[in-house]
Amino acid sequence: MHLVLMSALQPAAPAWREGEMAAAAIGMATGLAIAFLVYRLVRRVPWPRPFRPRFAAVHLVGAPVAAMAWFALSAALEAALVPGYVSDVDGGGRVETHLALGTIFYAIVAGAAYAVEGSARAARAEAVAARTQLGALRAQIHPHFLFNALHTVVQLIPIEPARAAEAAELVADLLRTSLEEQRDEVTLGDEWRFVSRYLAIERIRFGDRLIVREELPESLMDDCVPPFALQTLVENAVLHGAAPRVAPTEIVVAAAGSARELTLSVRNTGDGAAVRTTGAGVGTGLARLRERLAVLYGSAAKLTAQPDGDGGFEAVLVVPRRRGREP
Repeated sequence: MHLVLMSALQPAAPAWREGEMAAAAIGMATGLAIAFLVYRLVRRVPWPRPFRPRFAAVHLVGAPVAAMAWFALSAALEAALVPGYVSDVDGGGRVETHLALGTIFYAIVAGAAYAVEGSARAARAEAVAARTQLGALRAQIHPHFLFNALHTVVQLIPIEPARAAEAAELVADLLRTSLEEQRDEVTLGDEWRFVSRYLAIERIRFGDRLIVREELPESLMDDCVPPFALQTLVENAVLHGAAPRVAPTEIVVAAAGSARELTLSVRNTGDGAAVRTTGAGVGTGLARLRERLAVLYGSAAKLTAQPDGDGGFEAVLVVPRRRGREP
């Protein structure tokens, strides 16, 4: 290796002798072996925060040791594999050259290794933070959803006990699914099946006052969405669209896909009550959904909620298009 580095500082010879080429190859191979050991040392001695003298001492000792090990290993292999070869550099000068170049080589390898480890450590910390935040947001969904579903059951108990029992069974089924769901993404088909069971509970409560129309192409059912995302939009439409009204409310759940994006929309008819209640659509459920989208997709996803111009309300969710199961 030292011959390769020194040749860059000297005029090129007409042709390298066979011994020089073999010695250069040996130097490169042994240098790679020493570089691997330096990387292993870096893994065992992480960068301290705050900085400690012991850390500096380890590398002040490690650098000359690695340099001398490089020299000794190269010399031993040259003697065994290239008999009779004599370097252009005399023995003492060769040791000093190896020590200087080896120390520089050690510093370069250690510095690069610490940079890689630092980036990996930051990425792991970011992933853990994101996972923790998603877990906290997921935990907030359950009490919010459970309260609303149980409220439906309680309202039915004094007037229709049989339907209240039916609703309670549906609530138990939904609660079991929501507590067991730990994925960051589910297919649109799985999400719609969950939403359909939720709407079955609300139909028991509202009867003919709640009309649901779905426009979900079968070709999009394997696309990925965050769990409870569509349910949040539908629940918002029921609470702020159907609940305040005596007249029937129609909720339209639709999906459309482009090459890169999946768009979900939930529209509900109304008489303006939804606009006054939800304002710009920053209610608790939508606010939590926005936080989850930010963690999962950054700026690649967006959620808008606004009046539709006819007294109703529309929420639109756009996420990057990914398929959960290939057909």
